[in-house]
Amino acid sequence: GRQLIFLSILFFSVEKKSDLKKISLSSWKCVIQTFFYYFKGGNDITVKSYKVESRITSRFAHTTVKSSVVNSGHNAQSIGFNVEIPKRAFINNFTMNVNGITFTGSVKEKSVARNLYAQARARGKAAGIVRTNSQAMETFRTEVHVPPGSKVEFELHYQEMMQRKLGVYQHTVHLQPGRLVPLLQVDVYIFEPKGIKFVTASNTLGEQFSDLTKITHTKEKAHIVFKPTLQQQCKCENCTESAVDGVFTVKYDVERESNAGELQVSEGHFVQFFAPSDLSPLSKNIVFVIDVSGSMWGLKMKQTVEAMQAILDDLSMDDYFSIIDFNHNVRCWNEDLVQASSIQVNEAKKYIQSIKPNGGTNINEALLRAVQMLLRASNQGLIDPRSVSMIILVSDGDPTVGEIKLSTIQKNVKRVMREEFSLYSLGIGFDVDFDFLERIAMDNRGIAQRIYANHDAADQLKTFYSQVSSPLLRTIAIHFPENAVNNVTQNRFDKFFHGSELIVAGKLQPSDLTTLQSLTTASAANMDLNIQTEADIHGLDSVLSTHQHSFTGFARQMWAYITVNQLLAERSLAPTANKKRRITQRIMALAVEHQFVTPFTAMLVEGHDQGGAERLIADSPRDSKHGCCSSTKSKQLILKYNIKYSFMFCLCYLPHPFDFNVVDNDPHFIIHFPKSNMDICFNIDSKPGHILNLISDPGTGVTINGQLVGSKKMKNNKIDTYFGTISIYSKTHGVQVIVGTNRIDLMEGRNNHSFSWGATAELVLDRYQKNKCTTANITNMGISDLMVLLHRVWKKHPVQVDFLGVYMSSDNKYSTRVHGLIGQFAQEPELKVYGVHEGADPKKKEATMVVKGNKVAVTRGWQKDYRRDKKRGSDVYCWFIHNNGKGFIDGSYTSYILPQLDSFLTAI
Repeated sequence: GRQLIFLSILFFSVEKKSDLKKISLSSWKCVIQTFFYYFKGGNDITVKSYKVESRITSRFAHTTVKSSVVNSGHNAQSIGFNVEIPKRAFINNFTMNVNGITFTGSVKEKSVARNLYAQARARGKAAGIVRTNSQAMETFRTEVHVPPGSKVEFELHYQEMMQRKLGVYQHTVHLQPGRLVPLLQVDVYIFEPKGIKFVTASNTLGEQFSDLTKITHTKEKAHIVFKPTLQQQCKCENCTESAVDGVFTVKYDVERESNAGELQVSEGHFVQFFAPSDLSPLSKNIVFVIDVSGSMWGLKMKQTVEAMQAILDDLSMDDYFSIIDFNHNVRCWNEDLVQASSIQVNEAKKYIQSIKPNGGTNINEALLRAVQMLLRASNQGLIDPRSVSMIILVSDGDPTVGEIKLSTIQKNVKRVMREEFSLYSLGIGFDVDFDFLERIAMDNRGIAQRIYANHDAADQLKTFYSQVSSPLLRTIAIHFPENAVNNVTQNRFDKFFHGSELIVAGKLQPSDLTTLQSLTTASAANMDLNIQTEADIHGLDSVLSTHQHSFTGFARQMWAYITVNQLLAERSLAPTANKKRRITQRIMALAVEHQFVTPFTAMLVEGHDQGGAERLIADSPRDSKHGCCSSTKSKQLILKYNIKYSFMFCLCYLPHPFDFNVVDNDPHFIIHFPKSNMDICFNIDSKPGHILNLISDPGTGVTINGQLVGSKKMKNNKIDTYFGTISIYSKTHGVQVIVGTNRIDLMEGRNNHSFSWGATAELVLDRYQKNKCTTANITNMGISDLMVLLHRVWKKHPVQVDFLGVYMSSDNKYSTRVHGLIGQFAQEPELKVYGVHEGADPKKKEATMVVKGNKVAVTRGWQKDYRRDKKRGSDVYCWFIHNNGKGFIDGSYTSYILPQLDSFLTAI
């Protein structure tokens, strides 16, 4: 049976027999490797097909992801289906066919779904999870446990509205089939009634996939196809891994009439698009408010400065600006707005470059000072009535100085802001409370964006600024005849920026009208605009019915999509619990009617077979008492946010004491060299707050860092330091585990989990237990086994604090590019110890060590290993190297100090 499957894989991936002659030698190697992979029990799961189809009609996308999988092993096992979904998308259907039994999904109010979930569990039926969290849903994960020979077909549907940014609509599809697939295909169909201006599909998956995308483009339609053969999917010449893992991106724009208004009517709903371009930009009055607290030190500040240099250069002579930087204090580069002349811009750039981050975070005073600056300029008549005034806040953390209550800060800013001012918030990294930044921005006619703190943060900052740097219109209103429409979405807008688009949707009232008209009014740089647009009420439906791949219900779903998102935003700003409840009811009613999975709705998955009805519930958030998933006897539908990794916070097995490299206590490093059977020790004496790099491996995308905490008091005129936080970050998997003395945080995208030290949480398995333990074992992130040990001290101890010890396996699972205080020894250097003699302490011999071409004085001593005996520890004898490991580690220990917990080491 497996051989027959393989033959079908091989010939199915070749379109005609003559193509067999065209297959290269390396491709044949890939096929042969795949044969052994599948038929020597390499994985026992066969993905027969993986198809993605997106139908985009008038900027609204309906995407379907289908996967057909077979359990080709000899035992029952779990089959997973993981799909990355755009943050702004709503799941609206999911079906699953298991050996002929079809489970179909329907969206219910979350409370209804939970009740049905409880009933299903009480009857011993299978139960699972398909839900979003309250922040955003990025990953859909399901898992079903099936017997050998079973065939499972998954089908997921989600919908989203295309947002125009910088003159482009961008549609992204995340491709993660997980293995080689005989039939892998992506189809994107675009239909735009006014015509398509251009369409591109840039290759972001890798060099080997260049020229594999085919685009067919007519005036109104486009079809984009990506269909790599089995051979083209091979990651390398002699491996069976798939290279298809990334984002498939399609970009396009539409043709527009001179007035830039486009009104479409379909199935009793209308959508008005508005995106003018041939207008002079309005002048700007900008106050940049920049966080320069200590947490911005290093890469964050460097990239903020780099971005600000470019942003300041982009200002025109008609713009006015100033800069406020804040930590625990608030400073103004200039107390008043100044014209963006080349002289002032150069002075501002010098000021930005001179900033040295330190201290706390006083957001409240900084924002109030910015508003006062705009108010003063307005009262003095310096602001052009047709100009646009805005505050751009850049911060990476929560307030720690002055007013720190977020709701009070929001009220303070709202109280002093004028209607013509806007606030834009940029949150750098994950330490910042992004929900707060989003609320305060929306409350003041702006938007917020998270800036991911990595190598391209400067580009992210510049891109965001580009989106708001060219305002073309202000006070825009789009009107419709009152007796013709109802349930209209937001139709008044504060500003319109170049390259964006305003969209208004609503329902038609029953009438005999054959056309619908709209009137758009706005204020431009030199004139006031009045633009009329008209649409045939029945014309578009007849056109859509003739197009096979158009989405006929686009207008109805787009209206619901916009309305639900506006209600979610309105709810976050609701001042009272009563108003929140009323808005929630409206969201749930709309979401159920239009089948959107939202933070307040869930999906019920039901199926029927010969044994009667079977119900699988799609919601049930993680229960702290029972874990996130419930085990079942036979079929399961289980959504887990981290089925790829095992994070186990209770260690059941301890390896041999000398199989591990150790960082513990003050912090003491013990490096074990298995070839020479030798242990080398050294200490690092750094400052509290410093982040030391232990492992930095750009080859595997893994970095392990530790942040120091200090003792409560000085001892012998010195503050002892310990590791208070350990971070394990896999850039490849997009996962970070932060182990602290109080809790363990697991982050994958925006899916966050927190665990206490007193509980076991093994996310790969379905069982959850409670045990009192003080170790954390972390595996399956592309790193060697790693254990973190918690040292608890008496809370009232006058000197000592809780701290962590780190134990890493000596097994080398890293790439040749690995470095760090521990990582640099993954490849064991040559060691030679000679001249052993009595030292000043008769218990400690002294000698000379030759390592890395250096002669280093060493002392025979011992350090503590606390894995077996957590109270007293056991002695590990080693050669101790003084002066912070000088001569043993590459460079100075200060070279291993990093700006943040997920940073990688730069060249030493």
